[in-house]
Amino acid sequence: MVRPADAAPRPTADAVLDAAVRALAPDSGANRTVARIAAGQAPRALFTTFALEQHRVIASDRLSFRHLTHRADADPPVAAFFELLADGEATALERLDALNKALGIAPSTLDGYEPRPGCQAYPSYAARLALGVEPVDVVIALTANFAAWGAYCATVGRAMREHYGLPDAACGFFDLFAEPSPELDRRALAAVAHGLETGQARPLEAHRHGRLLQAYELMFWDALDD
Repeated sequence: MVRPADAAPRPTADAVLDAAVRALAPDSGANRTVARIAAGQAPRALFTTFALEQHRVIASDRLSFRHLTHRADADPPVAAFFELLADGEATALERLDALNKALGIAPSTLDGYEPRPGCQAYPSYAARLALGVEPVDVVIALTANFAAWGAYCATVGRAMREHYGLPDAACGFFDLFAEPSPELDRRALAAVAHGLETGQARPLEAHRHGRLLQAYELMFWDALDD
């Protein structure tokens, strides 16, 4: 009698997240806007557009993360990941206010600004994920995107000091995301481990969502420079 093959071992959470980051990493030259900023070739006005757009991105993402926290209420490790993200948006908004002051953006300018569709595609898709995608799959997709976003922010933060003469306080928003977050990494691992154990995690499906997030991320930066 032929002995059935042993079942394949379940992947570990760190292997799933590492694979997503590697598979979904954008090409090195994909982000032309960040490359222009790094070289000091982008206009200073681009940072004003960035700040105005980010106010709306942050507001939308905070709602999305709160909704995902609620949806994952029965899965505490997953809910804890989104709870940290939602809380972190308040810190991001504080850092963004410092950039507003350095750029001379008045509250009336914020209120009257008309956002660019290409810049708001990312938070719109994040809201779609919050409404109907398995939360742990969103954890995987977001973790891959955060790796790219963090690298972009590190590059922009350096360039703002070297080429645009902006003070450290104005660069704080970018510094926030450029710095590693061990607590967020820990919660991502715990969430994905829980998802694998309960059968909720679907890494291939998460990669599909992650590819779109990365594409909308690039669309955001491209739209800033249009």
